[in-house]
Amino acid sequence: MEAKRRLGEFLRTRRADLRPDDVGLATYGDRRRVPGLRREELARLAGVSASYYSRLEQGQSANASPEVLDAIARALRLDDTERAYLHELATGARSRVPRRRPAPERLTLAVRQLLTALGDVPAIVLGRRGDVLAWNPAGHALFAGHLPPDAPDRPGERPNMARLVFLDPHTRELYADWPAKARAVVATLRMASGRHPDDPLLATLVGDLSVRSPDFPALWANQRVKAGGDAVYEMRHPLVGTMAVTQQALRTEQDQHVVVATTEPGSPSHAAMTLLTHAAATTRAVRHNAPAHD
Repeated sequence: MEAKRRLGEFLRTRRADLRPDDVGLATYGDRRRVPGLRREELARLAGVSASYYSRLEQGQSANASPEVLDAIARALRLDDTERAYLHELATGARSRVPRRRPAPERLTLAVRQLLTALGDVPAIVLGRRGDVLAWNPAGHALFAGHLPPDAPDRPGERPNMARLVFLDPHTRELYADWPAKARAVVATLRMASGRHPDDPLLATLVGDLSVRSPDFPALWANQRVKAGGDAVYEMRHPLVGTMAVTQQALRTEQDQHVVVATTEPGSPSHAAMTLLTHAAATTRAVRHNAPAHD
């Protein structure tokens, strides 16, 4: 029932975002009681009956074929990521057998090798819920230098990127355009919820953020989705100042994301990033060479 409800919420939200003018429908000045398109208008654009589409939105039907879902996606003007999310929601709504609880997340040898090979390029590995599974020293220095370097090595205490963005003052100050970063984090979480609809820890995370962050609930209700990709953020690092940083999220076969941070070669941002990575390397060398205490 929960999966059917989520499918209906997504359809209603996306329908409310469309205006008649967006899809070439004439209104003739009529007064509209609902935002966006009416159900019957969307159904007509998708080539399905109004009653059938209404049942989908109301969570009373979960048997839409892939072809019907594609027709609805076209009518709603969904992009490829949103279309994939719609199909995942429908698959979850059709399932009558409870899914197994996802296994604990671990890094593969290949991902560990990639993290090492990146060297001084800041990188972190995020799990399906945004848990930080690993980071290289430069990634730690850029994204969470205020946290212990070994924090990702403690499974029960791993930092979570969504919690950091919404609840951690240091991380919030790190982004000049914090709302843009917050929207991206929520959109990634929304996509994960479609892939893992029965993950209790993901549901707990969403519930916790909904209670503790005044900004999260409205963004979550917006139903936007995002899968990987890249974005440029102005980051205000307390050690080296402001940098324009490109964050690229590469999805692995284990549904994890390797987030790599780069700057434009020869730019002031590149110089600042180089200074930060050198400082991280120096700190690491001092820590390793420090004498042990009894």
